[in-house]
Amino acid sequence: MIILPSTYLGSVEYFAHLAQHGGDCVIDLHENYVKRSERNRARIMTANGVMELSVHVCNANRPRTPMRDMRIDYSKRWQHQHWVAILSAYRSSPYFDYYAPMLEPFYTRHYEFLADYNTELTRLLLKAAGIDAELRFSEAYVEAAPGDTDLRLKKRESRMVSPRYFQLFSDRWPFVPNLSFLDLLMSEGPSSIGVLRDCRL
Repeated sequence: MIILPSTYLGSVEYFAHLAQHGGDCVIDLHENYVKRSERNRARIMTANGVMELSVHVCNANRPRTPMRDMRIDYSKRWQHQHWVAILSAYRSSPYFDYYAPMLEPFYTRHYEFLADYNTELTRLLLKAAGIDAELRFSEAYVEAAPGDTDLRLKKRESRMVSPRYFQLFSDRWPFVPNLSFLDLLMSEGPSSIGVLRDCRL
């Protein structure tokens, strides 16, 4: 079994697991929220290098809050900031004009819970990439068994080996693996699924 956290604009590795082993993946919404993790953060490539985007949440410092109960904080304009960053980073990418209209509503519409926001965004990215994977969710906290792959661990080091793909700003920055899947999708479009299937996990 592959145990996944709920993620915001999940990584290439995250989507590679869904593309290669969708039926064996389960998303744990009953784990405790982990600050400064991919649950509310994503990394994209920009003209100035890698940028981290962070969804603002309420009571982030409250210990042992289940992920399913984390509420989004709209008191600051993080949605606007994220969309401006995505526009700046990817508007010259080959597939931006195709995918941007699907993404934009996620930066104007309000969701109460982070898990709901992440889930709908993940479903959109799966559909956009042509990945036929039904998301499965745990009904309680998942205890990892020997042999399970647990992507919830904050300090886990990725062992994924990803094929290189065309990455914007490659004229000034070296290739950066395992950014948000959005980076791959904007660059490779429908061919993204082939890159995911060729990842060694």
